Amino acid sequence: MAKHVRCGSLFTGDADRAETGWTLSYDDAGTITHVGPTEAAPPVASTDTVLDYSGLFVMPGLQDVHTHLAYGNAKTEEDIDLYQPMEFRALRGMFFAQKVLAAGYTSICAPGDAGQISLAIRNAIDWGLFDGPRVTAAAQYITTRQGLTDWYPTWIGVPDTSIGRLVTSRDEAIEEIRVMVKNGVDCIKLAMDGTQTRPDGELIAAFNQEETHVMVEEAHRLGRKVVVHAVGREATLYAARAEVDLIFHAYHLDDECIEAMLKSGSAIGPTMTLQRNVIDFTQPHEPAAIKGRQSATERLYERACVNLRKAREAGVTMMTGTDSGFAVTPYGEWHALELEIFVRDLGFTPAEALRCATSVTSQFMAKGGKIGVLEPGRYADFIAVEGSPLENIAILQDKKRIRHVHIGGRRMQVDDRGYDPRQVTDRSWSNWTELYTQEHVRTVRARRLGLAAE
Repeated sequence: MAKHVRCGSLFTGDADRAETGWTLSYDDAGTITHVGPTEAAPPVASTDTVLDYSGLFVMPGLQDVHTHLAYGNAKTEEDIDLYQPMEFRALRGMFFAQKVLAAGYTSICAPGDAGQISLAIRNAIDWGLFDGPRVTAAAQYITTRQGLTDWYPTWIGVPDTSIGRLVTSRDEAIEEIRVMVKNGVDCIKLAMDGTQTRPDGELIAAFNQEETHVMVEEAHRLGRKVVVHAVGREATLYAARAEVDLIFHAYHLDDECIEAMLKSGSAIGPTMTLQRNVIDFTQPHEPAAIKGRQSATERLYERACVNLRKAREAGVTMMTGTDSGFAVTPYGEWHALELEIFVRDLGFTPAEALRCATSVTSQFMAKGGKIGVLEPGRYADFIAVEGSPLENIAILQDKKRIRHVHIGGRRMQVDDRGYDPRQVTDRSWSNWTELYTQEHVRTVRARRLGLAAE
């Protein structure tokens, strides 16, 4: 009982163009048996099924290497860490994983979530309890003092429900890695820099070079890949020298960092979508604008584009991810914007961007050798799109154009169900964004009177 997909156009994931008049065939187990010209396809038996996608663009399912399933479209760090119980976060994460699936993403990496939330979602999907994308799961970020996720005052510490796990020595770091591996993670996440800067403004790495080497070496010894958060130059350099598998951001990299990445094989996941959305979506009254984050992000974005272009031109591998899970990067909404950014701002061709989002990014995923490319022996994970993303990469952001999503050959159908974020996510107590001194009140009242007079 094989299935045969008649494709209008077919992009295999590792080519420069799409083919026309091709057929994709797969068996009962969801494994591809044929990809090629229809005239060379296996004959259709009486028990087989033929799917007519002849008016559609068929390609491998898209992949996002940076989607935090436990964040819940958070507006604050407290939303992420504190204001929902772990059990609810897991249920919520499953709901949002299906939003990602409906957007055409058949495989994601959840690189750093509280507890074992992403592991639980991964297992529930893998074991057939729920439909969802294939999940490559990490546990908490491993962080140290002043590193990312160590954002609460020292008199509070890092709560057990946080997305971070604080370590204060190499022995503690090794122990955490071993516990995470015992619990079944696919990869280890290190918070390589945070908020501390030198007088010249350069970010200081949270871990030194020796500590980084020790952690990466132990994770690799135990058969796990390593991903790091590294915005600053120093953290990026230490990570590349330690031969980490994937570096998120790397916005301040320089020639020394590029040389180290080319030597180690470390890839970059730029994750530009979050930064772009902060710039484009933040409104003047919101804290991100009031505190200057919007303008600072715009300067960072411009610098990142210059540096990442240099890295691309030098041959550094780049993978697609979005940092979905925040209020400005809601699940299922902006994943494919990263591809447009790759083309518009980083100099990729549409075909190169599609390869980054399929065959290239699959190299980091847990089942990387079985996904990302449409070829015999791999899983039949594919999508059928109305229109050609090779002609207009932005069409992948139009969810109505994602006509069919298949994982292991089975068509996924997810209800488009809404929810009330005030109950699901927005739990932190933030009633005002301004300080209402007498002087400020007079200003506000005068402004209101002026508007009323107009």
